[in-house]
Amino acid sequence: MLQAPSKTLKLAEFLQLPETKPASEYIAGQIIQKPLPQGKHSAIQGEFVSAVNGIVKPKRIARAFPELWCTFGGHSTVPDIAVFTWSRIPRDQDGEISNIFPISPDWTIEILSPDQSQTKVTKNILHCLKHGTQMGWLIDPDEQTVFVYRSKQEAEVFDGPDEMLPAPSFASELHLTIKDLLAWLLE
Repeated sequence: MLQAPSKTLKLAEFLQLPETKPASEYIAGQIIQKPLPQGKHSAIQGEFVSAVNGIVKPKRIARAFPELWCTFGGHSTVPDIAVFTWSRIPRDQDGEISNIFPISPDWTIEILSPDQSQTKVTKNILHCLKHGTQMGWLIDPDEQTVFVYRSKQEAEVFDGPDEMLPAPSFASELHLTIKDLLAWLLE
C-alpha cells in the first residue's frame, strides 16, 4: 500500500503520476493503492458488468465499466464497477468514449476483498453519493451480504438468498438476488 509523501500531495500532482497496478486512489491528500483483486472479487466483477451491460447497453440506457478511474469532488477513485447513464458518458471530440471521467458514476459498485477496509470502501461510496451518484452497492462475498446506499437515505442490508436487490431506476430490468451473485462463484 502506498502512503502519501511527507508533504500534502495535490490532486493535479497525483493525476500526473504514472499508473500503478493495482490502481491507486487519491483520497483527502493520500495515495492509497487498492488491493489486488482475488478470485471471488474478480468473478463477481466480470459477471456483474456483463449482466448490467446485457440489459442496459443495447438500449443505450447506461453502460457499466470495470475499474474505471473517476475524478470528482477532490478525489480520484477507481470503483470496482462504475455505471453511467448513456447521456452522461464523457465523449471526446470524435464521439468516442473519453479516457477521462471527471464526474461521479450514476451507480457505484464495490466488491470487498479479504484485505480491504470496509470503512474505506464505504467512505468512497458515500463520497460518490454526495456528488450525484444515485446508488451504491457494497458486496461482501465472504459475508454473503450486499449493503445498498442511496443519497439521503438509511443504508439497507440484504443477506437473504432470495431477496431481490434494488437497482437504480434506469436499470429496473435487472433482477438479481444474493443467490444469483453467489452462483457466479460456482460457475
